[in-house]
Order: sequence, then structure tokens, then C-alpha cells
Amino acid sequence: MAIFDDEPKKKARPHEIGQDLSLLSVSDLTERIGILRGEIARLEAELKAKDTTKSAAEALFRRG
Repeated sequence: MAIFDDEPKKKARPHEIGQDLSLLSVSDLTERIGILRGEIARLEAELKAKDTTKSAAEALFRRG
């Protein structure tokens, strides 16, 4: 019987802009960089989609 099965798993805290980074390990920093790069890619994709929609709408209204 494992005695540690009932212990709650440590949930990773999301990165907070401006937080003290000195308390994070190298692996924590590396992980957060990956998370933030993924988030940047997601934001850029959404920005591109919105720009495409905006351009299409502007083109539609210029014709009229």
C-alpha cells in the first residue's frame, strides 16, 4: 500500500507578469518560457485571423 497516493498533486501555478523569478528553478523557467512561447503563437494566430476578417470586411464595404 502506497502512503503517498492520497497526497494532492502539486499544481503548477500559471506565470504572472512581473512575478519574482529568483524563486524559480532552471527547469521551471524553461517550462514557463515554453508555455509563454506557445501563448504568443496562439495570440499571433488569433491576431492574423482577426486581421484577415477585418480586411475582408473593409474590401466588402469599399465595393459598395
